[in-house]
Amino acid sequence: MVTTVGRESDIRDLVTNLILLERDAIAAYDTCIEKLDNPTLADTIRDFRGDHLQHLDTLQTMAREAGAEAPADGDAKQMMTTGKVTLADMMGDGAVLKAMKTNEDDTVTAYERAANHQDAVPASKAFFEKALADEQRHRAWMERTAESM
Repeated sequence: MVTTVGRESDIRDLVTNLILLERDAIAAYDTCIEKLDNPTLADTIRDFRGDHLQHLDTLQTMAREAGAEAPADGDAKQMMTTGKVTLADMMGDGAVLKAMKTNEDDTVTAYERAANHQDAVPASKAFFEKALADEQRHRAWMERTAESM
């Protein structure tokens, strides 16, 4: 699924939508950890989930400071991010990682856009760039690992 996150004109809406995206990602990571048969792969995914939790924490702080909404739950997209991981489980760990990689495609796109948002102040821009680097690292590992299976 192609995300629209990062196209918001208002930085508060951007932060709110990034929170939703992170909540959806965390739910997908929970499903992925549950579905993976290989405990070593699950440990790496747990580490990546930790990055998403850190992103969420920072975004919640940004929301408070900007007066933006900070949703406590994900949105309808969560069914898609977790559902494709669940379906992929029928084809093994490689397919699960490929499904997760498609979720990471959205987070990479969202943070690329966020880093270039016209209202991003230096501190938020630095956070968006760090989150982008994390997401690119996650995606590259998933792609590399899935291809080697």
